[in-house]
Amino acid sequence: APPPRERESKRREAAAGRMQCDEVIWQVINQQFCSFKAKTQTQTFCRNEHNVTGLCNRQSCPLANSQYATVKEENGVLFLYMKTIERAHSPAKLWEKIQLSKQYSKALEQIDENLKYWPNYLVHKCKQRATKMTQYLIRMRKLSLAARPKLVGVHKKVEKRERNREAKALRAANIDQAIEKELLERLRSGTYGDIYNFPTQQYQEALDEEEKLMEQEDEEEYDEEEDEEEDY
Repeated sequence: APPPRERESKRREAAAGRMQCDEVIWQVINQQFCSFKAKTQTQTFCRNEHNVTGLCNRQSCPLANSQYATVKEENGVLFLYMKTIERAHSPAKLWEKIQLSKQYSKALEQIDENLKYWPNYLVHKCKQRATKMTQYLIRMRKLSLAARPKLVGVHKKVEKRERNREAKALRAANIDQAIEKELLERLRSGTYGDIYNFPTQQYQEALDEEEKLMEQEDEEEYDEEEDEEEDY
């Protein structure tokens, strides 16, 4: 007697022959037109989201195989999708969806259990796809935890406005210095008579500057006197 895997495969092939002919569908897709096909210089790829390899060939085509399985990722969770000929009459329920465990070894066991009598090619490709997606999710979690530089948008109008404000502030500072210098000169010459304390801020700064100059002059005179005494 043939092994269970072969018996199950023959039973499904017989059912598929009664309901749809996979070989005819593949000939039409391969030789004529398929909206999912994408040809390049080196390979022919498939855009169908259920394709287990992403390549356009007889074994990987989800349209030309009535018995098909693939692994998909949704929001960081892996799911095993299975299609059988018995559900072909109901497109809404065509794909059976099974959530895989987050543990890699248990996920492989689930694939083996659910695809027990399926072709070895599909079992191998589903495991290979689950392995690659698991590695991808692990790298994605590591990158999310790693410290990365924060990108900040550049607003040209805001920067231009800030530059203009800085230029105005610099011009105002220069004007304040000129006013302070002029006020200091007028204080020394007694231009204002008895009223000196306006503008107030420049007045205080001018007084401070004058006091510093006077202290420096006193220190210089004191140093000169000490030098003269030492000479005698």
